[in-house]
Amino acid sequence: MTDEITRLMHLLEFSDSAFPVGTFSFSNGLETAAFEGIVHNAETLEQYTRTVLQQTIYCDGIAALQAFRAAGQNDYRMIRKADHQVILCKMNTEARLMLTRMGKKMAEICMQISDNALMRQWLNDICKKIVPGTYPIAQAIWFQQNGSKEEELFAAIEYGTINMILNAALRCVKVSHYETQAILYRLCSETTADYEIIRQMDFEDIRAFAPEVDIIASLHEKGKMRMFMN
Repeated sequence: MTDEITRLMHLLEFSDSAFPVGTFSFSNGLETAAFEGIVHNAETLEQYTRTVLQQTIYCDGIAALQAFRAAGQNDYRMIRKADHQVILCKMNTEARLMLTRMGKKMAEICMQISDNALMRQWLNDICKKIVPGTYPIAQAIWFQQNGSKEEELFAAIEYGTINMILNAALRCVKVSHYETQAILYRLCSETTADYEIIRQMDFEDIRAFAPEVDIIASLHEKGKMRMFMN
């Protein structure tokens, strides 16, 4: 049984923006939003981040919690269902590419760290193209198999989404480190309230309605500004 401090250290490791799954390559559409003048300062950056975050937790968050619970019951069919639910909600190619690339990389790293039977099966199915292999589901499997709590998984998903956008913002929006850290602090303070809502939801509640984000994402696929892959 993993002790509390070790568990928290592992949580920090797998939530860190330096964890090598390629988050630095993606901006969740922020690059185009900045290019088009939609995001141009700290206030508009916070609004944009909040919109993307809500889209994420009502899709990836719900599916990840369902996969986490399924992993605890060795229900592989339900894990696969959660994975397909995530990919079906992504409206553009770049979003699907982001989640599947990061998901496969997560599974590969996890197998290098520790030989876990469920993660091994998951990675094999990704390689055989049996499952899309999205990032939030890889997180769910690993967190559950390593003794984390589901609220910690949810926190990692929220933190990762926020941090990805804010790190990208430092490269394409006129904001300072002080401003991005203040945004991060405020949004992280809402995580408990978000979790209390999402934890009660099921696949039927999944939604990803954020048309402005999807339009921005589609523009990025043909855009002129291409520091990031989405």
